[in-house]
Amino acid sequence: MTRKFKLMLLATLVTMMNVNADMMVRMRSINIMPDESGSPTVVGGDVQINSESVPEIDFTYFLNDRIAFELIAATATHKVKTYNSASNTNHDLGDVSLLPPTLLVQYHHTFGKFKPYVGAGLNYTFFYGADPGSHKGINYDNSFGWAAQIGADYELSKDFYVNFDLKRIAISTDVRVDLYAGSSITADVDINPFIAGLGVGHRF
Repeated sequence: MTRKFKLMLLATLVTMMNVNADMMVRMRSINIMPDESGSPTVVGGDVQINSESVPEIDFTYFLNDRIAFELIAATATHKVKTYNSASNTNHDLGDVSLLPPTLLVQYHHTFGKFKPYVGAGLNYTFFYGADPGSHKGINYDNSFGWAAQIGADYELSKDFYVNFDLKRIAISTDVRVDLYAGSSITADVDINPFIAGLGVGHRF
């Protein structure tokens, strides 16, 4: 699945980079707000993941005035821990970075300079740079899931726009934390973030 998804993203990006393509490139500042849940074994309780603000870049290829494909890329590092555990102690599940390249099909409409859109698609999330903290080791499984968005561009001049965008991305992972005592903590973690972004775009 990973290899197929990489090839799909590569083929899409090559298409988008065609010099004759009707494209928009946007840069956004995004706030990633996990809507997390989890079921840690051994310690019980719930999972907590912090929010993060990071930059995002996207490439949008317009088939026509209504239909477009958008490829987005951003990466963020989150702290993960358990709370309300059986021992009444928060357990560190480490820091981990996420890279969720996402491909969406969009429908655009135009009301003068105001151009709203909706989109739906797929993401494949890579987990990397996991820091086990005080534990012996930690592992996060990569994730495949759906994505949805709603947003709008507002035309500032002929080719420049301001953009607002809200996405929901389905991200689930299995986490294993190896403890020095020889035991381990495992958890099924749903991250499922809402991602709000504000930025600028250039269409060419």
